[in-house]
Amino acid sequence: MFLENASRKGWIEVVCGSMFSGKTEELIRRLKRAQFAHQRVEIFKPCIDVRYSEEEVVSHDAHAIRSTPVESPQNILLMTSDVDVVGIDEAQFFDESIVDVCRQLADNGVRVIVAGLDMDYTGRPFGPMPALMATAEYVTKVHAICVRCGNLAHH
Repeated sequence: MFLENASRKGWIEVVCGSMFSGKTEELIRRLKRAQFAHQRVEIFKPCIDVRYSEEEVVSHDAHAIRSTPVESPQNILLMTSDVDVVGIDEAQFFDESIVDVCRQLADNGVRVIVAGLDMDYTGRPFGPMPALMATAEYVTKVHAICVRCGNLAHH
């Protein structure tokens, strides 16, 4: 019989898929539910993501949630000493150290929810996402719909 370490309550969730598949929408939905449950939530995104807002994560459906832009995944550790849930959007734009940062947060009892593109435009694995997906306890893959044929879009 296997028993999990009862003191570890943190875990990693990854929401991945193609562009326009609803990754950020799902991230925002999960984070807002955590806030509704009175959990302490912090949200981060790469500094280079300034498409809609510099200090918000914004979905294509125009839903938004306040976030902190960071240059390096290590900066996340400096700002999460007293949180229950950490959200990270556009994780594919971080370097591989994001994987260790997420593991460390989870080992410290934090629920970590990461969203990002799993493949680039050529269909190849994108940045640290494959390692995050392998490390995560829960992976949700969402799909866009092709506007030409109506089938699932894969990248």
